Amino acid sequence: MDSVLASEDAVYLPQTVRAAVKLLIVGHFAVGKTTLVGTLSEIEPLRTEETMTQAGSYVDDLSGTEEKTTTTVAMDFGRLTLSDSLVLYLFGAPGQQRFTRLWQDMAQGALGALVLADTRRLERSFDVMGLLEDHDLPYAVAVNLFDGAPRYPEEEVREALDLLPDTPLVTCDARDRTSSTHALISLVQYLQTHPSRARQEPA
Repeated sequence: MDSVLASEDAVYLPQTVRAAVKLLIVGHFAVGKTTLVGTLSEIEPLRTEETMTQAGSYVDDLSGTEEKTTTTVAMDFGRLTLSDSLVLYLFGAPGQQRFTRLWQDMAQGALGALVLADTRRLERSFDVMGLLEDHDLPYAVAVNLFDGAPRYPEEEVREALDLLPDTPLVTCDARDRTSSTHALISLVQYLQTHPSRARQEPA
């Protein structure tokens, strides 16, 4: 599947677009979700970031991300025209457990999710993947390549995350549009053969 990256000032969808797909961008706190949505979106992304306060430091684990000063409190939203006929609507979900109810509301109507992971904190991905499995949402995993983070062979990461053999596992740099697009494409291709129950069952 070829990617069609719209120009930076694109606002309107091409008349050839025939299908729109809602996808979630999920992952634990400070894994790069806002960055990825902003990198990919062909429109000005909607962000709901707030400055982190001293009070928030008691509930948000900043270990390894001490330089982070803002956090998403509702969602990030972006749009990517993936081909002449397909547009993706990207919903970035907050990573903290206190936003689980909001996350569940956002999952309504989504066909799948891209899980961002960090090799320095792989164990924090389990709660997110568990929520996706509870909602029967297919997902792919993209390891966000942070500067200085350790690199491991794919089979070791797959084993550490306890992924099924057919669950896509890719790497990406959330700051790079091409590699982030390839991560999304891996999810879309997976969804073509592993539809969610929401798609299979009539409402």
